[in-house]
Amino acid sequence: MYQSFFKRLLDISIALTAFLLLSPIFFMLIVLLMFANKGKPFFFQERVGKNNKPFTIIKFKTLKDPKNKGGELTDQAERVTKLGEFIRNSSLDEIPQLINVLKGDMSIVGPRPLLPLYLPLYNDEQARRHCVKPGITGWAQVNGRNVLTWEEKFEHDVWYVDHLDFVTDVKILFKTFGKIFKSDDVYSNDQKDAWSAWKGNS
Repeated sequence: MYQSFFKRLLDISIALTAFLLLSPIFFMLIVLLMFANKGKPFFFQERVGKNNKPFTIIKFKTLKDPKNKGGELTDQAERVTKLGEFIRNSSLDEIPQLINVLKGDMSIVGPRPLLPLYLPLYNDEQARRHCVKPGITGWAQVNGRNVLTWEEKFEHDVWYVDHLDFVTDVKILFKTFGKIFKSDDVYSNDQKDAWSAWKGNS
């Protein structure tokens, strides 16, 4: 009953409340990022949702788009701005995902949504992470985030699928607030490089 009905009500309630409380910061960042990113405050990217259904995630754009002579984007270290680095380290880039929650693409709590190109690389157990909606925060994010290996992240994601209930979600939310203020184990936006490293060690 919780997963099929009350979790959605909780998502809408939290997302609306958070959006209203954070709206001054939200609109201030839009203005600042429009200047920093030449009129492009948002970052849009296709991710995988529940039952492998693709959706477009919305985040604040924290990287510039300079390209090398070959027309490819330069390294991330060269693309991140000081403003972007602050926004990422403080997790403020996640605020627009509240729109994804209100649309029903995501939940407040769930496994982090990854790129579609990774779908063929999951084993059957890891693929179970897509049995629920992806979330802004999740069990892996409050238990190590970037400190975890990819295998450990997926183990945490599947654990959440098997233990999804109201108490677990509340526990994750409280732990998330602590992580935000401590700013430790910051989640990386550069999934491609992280996944490449994981593949090389597997």
